[in-house]
Amino acid sequence: MAAGCADNSIPKAQLPELDLSNPLLAAWDTPHETPPFSEIKLADYEPAFDAAIACSRAEIDAIVNNPRKPTFGNTIVALERQGELLNRIAGLFFNLLEADTSDEMQEIAQRVQPKLTELSNDISLNPELFARVKQVYEHPGRLRKEDRKLLEDTYQSFARSGAALSDADKELYRKYTSELSGLTLRFGQNALAATNAFTLNITDPKVVAELPAFVREGMAAEAKARGEKGWTVTLQHPSYLPFMTYSSNRELKEKLWKASNSRALGGEFDNTEIVKKIANTRLKIANLLGYKCYADYVLERRMAENTKTVNDFLAELLAATKSYADADYRTVSDYAATLGFKGQLMPWDWSYYTEKYKDEKYALNDELVKPYLKLENVKKGVFMLANKLYGLNFTPDDKIEVYHPDVTAYDVTDADGRFMAVLYLDFFPRESKRSGAWMTEFRGTKIEDGKEIRPLVSLVMNFTKPSETAPSLLTFDELETFLHEFGHALHGMLGEGKYESQTGTNVYRDFVELPSQLMENWATEKEFLDLWAVHYETGEPMPAEIVDRIVAAQNYLAAYANVRQLSFGMTDMAWHTLTEPFEGDVEQFEAVSMAPTQVLPVVPGTAMAPAFGHIFSGGYAAGYYGYKWAEVLEADAFSLFKEKGIFNREAASSFRENVLAKGGTEHPMELYVRFRGHKPETRALIEKMGLGK
Repeated sequence: MAAGCADNSIPKAQLPELDLSNPLLAAWDTPHETPPFSEIKLADYEPAFDAAIACSRAEIDAIVNNPRKPTFGNTIVALERQGELLNRIAGLFFNLLEADTSDEMQEIAQRVQPKLTELSNDISLNPELFARVKQVYEHPGRLRKEDRKLLEDTYQSFARSGAALSDADKELYRKYTSELSGLTLRFGQNALAATNAFTLNITDPKVVAELPAFVREGMAAEAKARGEKGWTVTLQHPSYLPFMTYSSNRELKEKLWKASNSRALGGEFDNTEIVKKIANTRLKIANLLGYKCYADYVLERRMAENTKTVNDFLAELLAATKSYADADYRTVSDYAATLGFKGQLMPWDWSYYTEKYKDEKYALNDELVKPYLKLENVKKGVFMLANKLYGLNFTPDDKIEVYHPDVTAYDVTDADGRFMAVLYLDFFPRESKRSGAWMTEFRGTKIEDGKEIRPLVSLVMNFTKPSETAPSLLTFDELETFLHEFGHALHGMLGEGKYESQTGTNVYRDFVELPSQLMENWATEKEFLDLWAVHYETGEPMPAEIVDRIVAAQNYLAAYANVRQLSFGMTDMAWHTLTEPFEGDVEQFEAVSMAPTQVLPVVPGTAMAPAFGHIFSGGYAAGYYGYKWAEVLEADAFSLFKEKGIFNREAASSFRENVLAKGGTEHPMELYVRFRGHKPETRALIEKMGLGK
């Protein structure tokens, strides 16, 4: 068939008949086709999922069995569009599972998730489907940039899931991935069990007398819950950190610190063999797929692109900050000496003396700041910032249904009146909502058959509720959290493009935090705070002195904190750049990999790897560097606003056009360079931390 006559039409699937009395399966005749929450019952979800999965399978069958020659339209675009009904239902269900859940919903999720996993595996390992994708990949014809990127992403997602392997190697791939899944699960279980196994019970009132009331009360509640007398400390952070911070009892703190830093290192819940097996199994998977090491496999689909770039990046940041981190240690040691401390300052002394020094030097606490951060004013300030930078307007729309009375919905329009998105704001904690803060979407952005579909974006947070006597007042950390999540929301709301899988926040993991971390910078800009941050009772603006203290305290021990993060990133890379199976000593391996970053004294018999869930049971293997990577990006990006003005529309328009609007339609480094004029420079982060001045 001649290229000009190629069949690009989406193959017609023989779909099962749908029960349109189920609101999840029917069309939504609502403002902007928003979910009709009040019509949806829990009993509707499972039959809707089953029907939508059947539709997806029919759509895949239609692509596979299409007698026409594979083309970009009839295969790649068809794949992108398949599962539209399923995506709509899943987008609703799994977001509400986090934000407004129930026991019944959790049970539905447990029944539905295996069906979704099975569908996903059946698609990615379908040899006939991959053959069609591969044929288009090898003979793409003329494609626009956005289309080329979709083709590349589609092919890579199949190839990186084992689709291109021989039948024998596919079986090995299934075996290794199954083993890895079991190992990571056991690692997490052991780490949790080791954490829970150690407690420290104190019965002498004199030992806890110096502690703040909230710490004592927490320890007493822990003891009571365990049927113990007195006060109990555990290795859980909300219990462990306050005791380490406020207690002067070195003997007990040493015991606690060593217990925390040797979790799952030997003993009943030993993870050392599992650590080695995880690293070695990942290496086998990487080798099977044609990579020298696991980091090479992971980083191929990251902004950093390769192992050398990441290692060079970590080394450059370390070289620039290590001497300052050592100076931080000397400063705190010298300060401790002025208070009568004798000998070498050890890791278990660190939290106590750093907190004392901070209190003395900066005189800053939440109670000083909160009166100026009334939630309604913060929201007004954040909306004002989005208007100044991007011309966005936010209009409450009570015609849009919400999933809980606490939630408000806004129509978001740009300076020309164009509808951009619906924004849902869900601020307050409740039993049906998980902790933390996050941005999500009920629907993304795309263009289908000439019709543009705009996103439904949701911000979910857990801020203090108003009381009978006071409005909701935020801490400074909560202001930063709001700005951070709003940055993700901007990424979603300002996305442009044909394909939902490429718009909004659908970008590489080491790029997705740029818009969110960039927005945090305005939290310490007095020019911004002066527009809205007033005392909720007197109306007085936040004094410059408080802003200055916030900025100064933010950079307190910045170099030490930076080097500590680099140590985690470097040990992560050490484990995942292994090119031969590792059978050595885990503690020794870590000591060597972390040696260049060591600031506090090394303590034998401790190691973080056996409880380092981020890289051994989380999603950050060969990716922990991403935290520092995103910090460099946002510091370098914000330096342009500092240079041109924090409300400069030219800089904002460039960021919108080259980053926010583009999503994942191009490689992130190309987008960043187009915005900034150069590759990200670590110098900007060094300057932001106040080093070298």
